[in-house]
Amino acid sequence: MEVNLPEVVEEVRALFERYEKALEEKDVAVLDDTFWRSPLTIRAALHENGYGFDEIHAHRVRRPPGTSIKMGRRRVVITTFGRDFATVHLEFDMRGRSEPARQSQSWVRFPDVGWKVVLAQVSVTEARPPY
Repeated sequence: MEVNLPEVVEEVRALFERYEKALEEKDVAVLDDTFWRSPLTIRAALHENGYGFDEIHAHRVRRPPGTSIKMGRRRVVITTFGRDFATVHLEFDMRGRSEPARQSQSWVRFPDVGWKVVLAQVSVTEARPPY
């Protein structure tokens, strides 16, 4: 299996950027198109846990426009495995916090629908370890 084939990395990068733009603009159609339409899809974020596409979609519709928590990017890491699986990790500055936040996604290329996010998570970091 080849890791990080340049053309596959660029495919995933373009889809990730499309998703990020849709988040900012609350383009629900693009947000929905990004995720696998399955009850097995999961998106765990700061104020939601979407188990299945329907729950994820319901949150997208309820979220008011202009409520992005992202202020700026620190790092984006895209890793592809072969031509059909990828991970994307974004570390970003979050409104109201000095510590960075993180967003991770697992992408799968399906033969019938193309690249889709099957698992996503957003989390925050703490200023120092609790121990």
